[in-house]
Amino acid sequence: MIQSPGLLLTLLAFVLVIGPLVFVHELGHYLAARVLGVKSDIFSIGFGREVAGWTDRRGTRWKVGWLPLGGYVRFAGDMNALSQPSAEWLALPAAERQRTFQAKPVWQRAIIVAAGPVVNFVAAILILAGFALAYGDSVTPTTVGTVVPRSAAAAIGLRPGDRITALNGRSVATFDDMARYAKIRPDETIRVDYLRDGAPLSATTRLGVRRERDRFGNEFRIGLLGIGATTPVFRRVGPLEAPLVAMRQTGQIVSMMVETVGQVVSGRRSVKELGGPLSIAKVSGEQITLGPEAFVFLIALVSINLGFINLLPIPMLDGGHLLFYAIEAVRRRPVGPEAQEWAYRGGLAAILALMLLVTFNDLGNFGLWRSLAGLIG
Repeated sequence: MIQSPGLLLTLLAFVLVIGPLVFVHELGHYLAARVLGVKSDIFSIGFGREVAGWTDRRGTRWKVGWLPLGGYVRFAGDMNALSQPSAEWLALPAAERQRTFQAKPVWQRAIIVAAGPVVNFVAAILILAGFALAYGDSVTPTTVGTVVPRSAAAAIGLRPGDRITALNGRSVATFDDMARYAKIRPDETIRVDYLRDGAPLSATTRLGVRRERDRFGNEFRIGLLGIGATTPVFRRVGPLEAPLVAMRQTGQIVSMMVETVGQVVSGRRSVKELGGPLSIAKVSGEQITLGPEAFVFLIALVSINLGFINLLPIPMLDGGHLLFYAIEAVRRRPVGPEAQEWAYRGGLAAILALMLLVTFNDLGNFGLWRSLAGLIG
């Protein structure tokens, strides 16, 4: 039976996920700028008309926009979209101009821009560190406990007691490493390296495919090697080690993101699997019904996503700014305004096209296109 969290709970959950994460992201920019002596004129959560706000003693306007799908910090001197010096900027008094973003050396501007995504990663690491403290670190060995009949593992003769050492040449230290690798590669052919009674062996097999359907009606296609673990092993983690475990887990999640994006680009994974804000809202509503742990873990995942996406070298995103600053540092002079303007136009077009694509996918996942086809038919 499909269970739906309902529209109101879904909207509330979405705001509880996106609102704090956008705030944390922009707070990273704001705090870095403040430390480096750059004045912030506006700190906004959401876009569009101001719903509520106040001005602090430093002259920063803190406000909430009616469209809660992002946010921004506008620094003093940001008089154009490229944050470049202009005649209006040059006309500012010298003392005031020194507190603007453009007046800072390139390394300081890079720190301010990078601080947003970095704080998203830090927020996720803190959450995952909390889970590590509460539940420990999974270190279940890669020893085969059971073999599923007629599976990819059975096809190459894996037996209980064999210890898998690598998949497609990538070392695996725990059972979770193997599961993560196989999960995102349904129906792909891989090489399995393993030890049997201490002797190294290798074989090639095609991963199986399992289609799963959760309580909310979502369908998943995952890859399976077809083995079961021995007794699960969890290691207790102390307060000093927990952040290190969380950093490792964050790196693993980012690695999976990079690989799945690569699969989409190479055509091995359908673009229909890309989702946008509507999908995040849907998943937020579903996870909040599963309990606080599932919901908080989702917040960590979305925070990592925000950090990762914002670091992509696409103009309009933080990563695009960092790319221009890297070029500026090498050339010892900024990229020309004309080149930057064309790059930002291209970046904006790419982002708008991606948003249209993911929104189209989201609406399809909600069944809109099937409903319309039924009406037309």
